[in-house]
Amino acid sequence: MLSYVSGMGGLELVGLIFGLLAVIFLVKARIITWPFGIAYVLVSFVIFWQARLYGDFILHIIFLILNIYGWYEWVHGKSEKIGEYPITHSDTKTSVIQLVCSIIGIWIFAKFLIWLPTQFEGMEAASLPYWDSTTSVLSITGMWLTAKKRIDNWYYWFVVDVLATGIYFHKGIYFYALLYGIYISFAVWGYLTWRKLQQQQLAIL
Repeated sequence: MLSYVSGMGGLELVGLIFGLLAVIFLVKARIITWPFGIAYVLVSFVIFWQARLYGDFILHIIFLILNIYGWYEWVHGKSEKIGEYPITHSDTKTSVIQLVCSIIGIWIFAKFLIWLPTQFEGMEAASLPYWDSTTSVLSITGMWLTAKKRIDNWYYWFVVDVLATGIYFHKGIYFYALLYGIYISFAVWGYLTWRKLQQQQLAIL
């Protein structure tokens, strides 16, 4: 483990710190989560490219866009009564559509990850394309729900965190495996905290 830490040049440790701060502030529904999320994404670009997790690399490009969008949305969507962007929950129809689209997206994106390296000379085959696709697509759904401050984002993050912990451990990205292992408990904590905050907001609204 010590040889791994000394060989990684601290990059994954930096990603771990930014990632933890982003999620801690997200659990607390604080707007500062977004700049820390952007910093985490920028570090992750390098790590995932080196690990040949192309799905995660592409995912984080989308994450960068959604972090910027979420930051904008939380600032400009504030309710005058509560002084912040209110927490809501997707209705049943929307939830079903989101889940179905996610499942279709997983299959399509996995095929894309398998096809992509064949188009570029010297690009190695994608590692764990179906697992990579699953965490990628579910993360996009979770990130979109987070940007809209929907409490059901935590359902998706819980599933992603469990899968990602196993994937990163398998790939030898131990700090990120640790990070996502911690995220599992954070997903539960986040849901319970947001539910309490939502009830407080509803009492005001």
